[in-house]
Amino acid sequence: MRIAVVYDCLFPVSTGGGERQYAAFARRFAEAGHEVSYLTRRQWANRPPSLPGVDVRAIARPADLHDAEGNRRLIPAVGFALSIVAHFLLHRRRYDAVLVSALPALNVPAVRAALLGSRSVICADFLEVWRPRQWVDYAGPVAGRIARQLQRLAVVLAPLASCHSAMNGARLRAEGLRSSPIVSPGLIETGNPAEPVLSAIQPPTVVFAGRMIPDKRVDTIPAAIGWARRELPTLRARLLGDGQQRPAVQREVHRLGLQDVIDLPGFVDEAELTRTLREASCLINPSQREGYGIVVVEASALGTPAILVDAQDNASIELITPGVNGVVAASTDPEVLGRAIVDVVTAGAALRASTYAWYADAVKTKTMSAAADGILAAMEVRRRKRSIVTS
Repeated sequence: MRIAVVYDCLFPVSTGGGERQYAAFARRFAEAGHEVSYLTRRQWANRPPSLPGVDVRAIARPADLHDAEGNRRLIPAVGFALSIVAHFLLHRRRYDAVLVSALPALNVPAVRAALLGSRSVICADFLEVWRPRQWVDYAGPVAGRIARQLQRLAVVLAPLASCHSAMNGARLRAEGLRSSPIVSPGLIETGNPAEPVLSAIQPPTVVFAGRMIPDKRVDTIPAAIGWARRELPTLRARLLGDGQQRPAVQREVHRLGLQDVIDLPGFVDEAELTRTLREASCLINPSQREGYGIVVVEASALGTPAILVDAQDNASIELITPGVNGVVAASTDPEVLGRAIVDVVTAGAALRASTYAWYADAVKTKTMSAAADGILAAMEVRRRKRSIVTS
């Protein structure tokens, strides 16, 4: 088939979970023998990064996608949707199948409108599916309600829809999806970046890696570190990343007098990220919202257990088997999160061994390649059915 993958960001120019996922899907489709185009926004100065076997095409101009609060801006989303319409109107016969990200949600009605009446099979991929209240909290009472309706429209218009957690699969059904959602088995990238460390780490070090936005609740980590140091006086932390919450995190570090304990290096390159995760006693991510949680799997591949926090919109807790590859704390209260840190660090080598064993088992089936294959199979079935009906 001739397949288009549509997302407005491209790995490794930007390095979020969605970018990694769609790049991996495009590569997998190409490996399966299909002709693949990756349609995105220009984010590079000269030539785009190379995706083996994939034709990377910029269909929209560069734009600042996020506001000062780290939220998606409306104008770039509208602009990219219009670029989608323009591209597919010009190339209505070019593609047999389209995998379009539902982030932003406008992408889905844009593809449907441009390909209305064509024989292209369309699958909308949902990195997340939000509750109505989330949209209001995120964008305000007016824009939030509009965004919530756009999400619902994207779900209703999706002939096929895929997602990557049981939580989001249930939400797609509740939003009115007209077919059974394709729920991926997982999003593990095969191939370890480094050998795991299965012995206890000294000095014990807690690591966070990601954007410092309000939903990640990184500013709750310093107090938890301070509490845990009552029992683990040599405990340290490295909080990797940046964002609008960084000043709040810095204020907490200074308030608690932990400047010599907690390191804030900002974003680091892939090699440094891997080294830091490998040498960490545990990963900590107190996020209240995750669509999947790739960093949890990346840490597990290195023998590093994870501490997550139970929250209504946190699908990443589905990745944790308590006591096997980490802990799910009940809240971000310093004593609760601090106790989780103490428990994971003191579990030492035994927990690291079981964490890596969890990964070694999961990597057999819960991979990005398997997720891509499931989507590809569903699109092929839909295409065959359409060919039978029209023949």
